[in-house]
Amino acid sequence: MRLAEAPSPARWSPTIPAERLACAPVPRRNHPRRAGSAAASSEPRGIGATLGSARRVAAPDGDWLVRTVPGTQAAKIYRCPGCDHEIRVGISHVVAWPAEDHGGVEDRRHWHTGCWNARGRRGPTARRR
Repeated sequence: MRLAEAPSPARWSPTIPAERLACAPVPRRNHPRRAGSAAASSEPRGIGATLGSARRVAAPDGDWLVRTVPGTQAAKIYRCPGCDHEIRVGISHVVAWPAEDHGGVEDRRHWHTGCWNARGRRGPTARRR
């Protein structure tokens, strides 16, 4: 039994025009979502469920839950409480909230990573109006 030979580049030509390849449809999702997944559930999720894995940090100013936000997931502009500058879209940073009561959404603060690491060495900054 002989295997088919690959066509030589000189004889081969595509059967589909290049302009049709650029707008080819994307296949739909063929597998159903799991019944127990958070997206399928209608009950509200806690803060830990929405922020993924957060680490607990013990510091002189209290215990904090801290999550690193990669730049690819940073989709909004926030104001850093450490330097009072904006954290722009696409900039990696950290989100911190008090650990004792697991804090709510209103307790979360977005910090530049450097500002979070230096918060013990810096004094409070003047707030912009």
